[in-house]
Amino acid sequence: MPREITAYSNPLVKRVRDLRDKRHRREARQFLAEGLRILTEARETGRLPRLLFFARPSAQHPLVRDLVAAVEQNGGEAIETTPDILSKLSGKDNPQAVVGVFDEFGTTLDALDRTSAGIWLVAERLRDPGNLGTILRTGDAVGAGGLILIGECVDPFSVEAVRASMGALFTMPVVQTGWGDFLNWLRQGPGQLVGLSLDTDHDYRGVRYAAPTFLLTGNEAQGMPAEYAAACDTLVKIPMLGKADSLNAAVATAVMAYEVLAQQRG
Repeated sequence: MPREITAYSNPLVKRVRDLRDKRHRREARQFLAEGLRILTEARETGRLPRLLFFARPSAQHPLVRDLVAAVEQNGGEAIETTPDILSKLSGKDNPQAVVGVFDEFGTTLDALDRTSAGIWLVAERLRDPGNLGTILRTGDAVGAGGLILIGECVDPFSVEAVRASMGALFTMPVVQTGWGDFLNWLRQGPGQLVGLSLDTDHDYRGVRYAAPTFLLTGNEAQGMPAEYAAACDTLVKIPMLGKADSLNAAVATAVMAYEVLAQQRG
């Protein structure tokens, strides 16, 4: 049976709240995910939280009951609490019905099967958690094989990134690595590296994309370094017909991913 916590001073509440901070996440190797939809999708991929907090008013929702049962059967703990404490845990004034504490997970380049998908997403020094989450959602939508994060990217397990991914963090393999290791791995097998750049005359719809295509998106403010661009098999740009000189990094990635998908579907 779930235990009940209603006091802000409970040490477990403080420990879980601290997971909103990157240093505490790294020390605990755990992260927060919130929302019935996200936690249900995580469960469907086989991932269950170690701790599940749910608000008393939602206790009778069938999906909440299913989550509670699954967490307890898996050896985790379900905790009934108040909406105010859920708000304290998530940092939102209007909290979701459930908050879960998950063990961090990830994979390595060597564990990826590049032939399993026609599209792979690569992001370099991505700084905005909303962009990272949106790119994960795009990858899930186009059936990408995974997301490869190059260099000092924003933490994919931050509350904001997990929230923006809408559950795609649990469906998309994520690798965090360096540029040299990525390039060495890429050149050991098939793979077309396509960089999004403003410094090219190649229109994104004028290039043929061979599977597997690795789409490289640079840092939001600075773009990709010159040596990264030089290592690409081709650079492409999305035409800008208005006053803006570029698209948001996540939007540009989505436009490119769907063009690659359209070509590869014939």
